[in-house]
Amino acid sequence: MTTATTDDPDRVTRTLLMRAPLARVWAALTDHATFGTWFRARLDRPFAVGATVTGNITHCGYEHVRFEAEVVAIEPPTRFAFRWHPYAIDPAVDYASEPTTLVEFALAEEAGGTRVTVIESGFARLPASRRDLAFRMNDAGWAAQLGNLAAHVEG
Repeated sequence: MTTATTDDPDRVTRTLLMRAPLARVWAALTDHATFGTWFRARLDRPFAVGATVTGNITHCGYEHVRFEAEVVAIEPPTRFAFRWHPYAIDPAVDYASEPTTLVEFALAEEAGGTRVTVIESGFARLPASRRDLAFRMNDAGWAAQLGNLAAHVEG
């Protein structure tokens, strides 16, 4: 079960202790093919700082959604970060003119495994018309995705 801190309307924070070594969790986060497996996306290229990685979501019912993220940090083995347009699921909307949020994964080795914290910040800069929905959906989404990551690395 993830723990959440949602008292800041600009930031989603979720944490989960995974019963897997730090190296395994780091590889699952930063290898684009492995990331795609647990995140449910088919990504077009490896993660590299400054690169924009795109692909198709493969989760049933969301195949029309494009994954697009600009990698801003890869700091082995404790920090991986990218920028993206949160909850950008409507194919009729061009989200390019909207601000992005920053997604940061922080890893810490602990007795029994690896503590993974994901922080997504920048929701306050989004258009008011979709800010609350994007926050709610991504808060729930990160809980699910951390569960997917844990199942992948613990299995």
